[in-house]
Amino acid sequence: MKQFYKHGDDCYLVHRDIAISLFTDKKGVLNMDNVKIWRDGLYGVDHVLKTESHFLFVETIKDAEIIEDEVELIEE
Repeated sequence: MKQFYKHGDDCYLVHRDIAISLFTDKKGVLNMDNVKIWRDGLYGVDHVLKTESHFLFVETIKDAEIIEDEVELIEE
């Protein structure tokens, strides 16, 4: 089941959540290069959000755009 996450006015589709501790070394230093590698390696993921305990690898849900076709009416 897909999980959605709302952050401010933006909505996201969560592809994966991974504990922050898996991206830190033994001294507790965060390795953001590994986070970027995961972001780039997961299909559809275009953004990473951080909660208190996890990184959320998400896909931005774009706002819907209404497209109107131009139709010419021909009077007979």
